[in-house]
Amino acid sequence: MIANSYRLRFLNLCLFSLVLVYLPARAAEHGTANEAKAMVQKTIDAMKKHGVDATIADINKRDGQYQDRDLYVVVYDLNGKNIAHLNPKMVGKDMIDLTDVDGKFFIRERLEMVKAKGKGWQDYKFVNPTTKQIEPKSMYVEKYEGVIVGCGIYK
Repeated sequence: MIANSYRLRFLNLCLFSLVLVYLPARAAEHGTANEAKAMVQKTIDAMKKHGVDATIADINKRDGQYQDRDLYVVVYDLNGKNIAHLNPKMVGKDMIDLTDVDGKFFIRERLEMVKAKGKGWQDYKFVNPTTKQIEPKSMYVEKYEGVIVGCGIYK
């Protein structure tokens, strides 16, 4: 009976240890809000240094410089046209009428927010490039010289 009690405690300790190891590793797979904001700032800094068009061309190379795990930079013009994205099928498309699975016109909302405030966070649902599933997402966006630069986190 005592041996079984020790085995049970040992198994519980092992499971607890696995959880402690697994959770930080799992969290590392996802970008954080601070990392998303930093990627937007990095992009705007590059635009200031190299120009908007050159930076957009670099983003569209998809060489990893503007993406990290599930974080990636997007750029829209102020009319809702996508001009830089991880998914090349989205580049050059007018996205003003794009809705998420709940029917939210998230590009329109994004445009209104940056025109009014210059920057901010926005919630909607979108396909996560790493899981290929539709997931809740928060996008940090900032307006810079006629474009909107954004990077989002999946929740």
